[in-house]
Amino acid sequence: MAAFLSANLANIIVLALVILMVVLAVRSLVINKKKGVHSCGYNCPGCSAGSCGGCESAKQK
Repeated sequence: MAAFLSANLANIIVLALVILMVVLAVRSLVINKKKGVHSCGYNCPGCSAGSCGGCESAKQK
């Protein structure tokens, strides 16, 4: 077991860092959702698509 860990220590560290980053990103999304912050920001005047639907749903609140 020790030989496996020592041979793959760099991979294990990188994997742990990637998992940590994913967990922190999901945590941030959940916190923002609870606060009512939306990912697009509903910046309607600056919306390049014009049909994203974000402004309509923001007005309903």
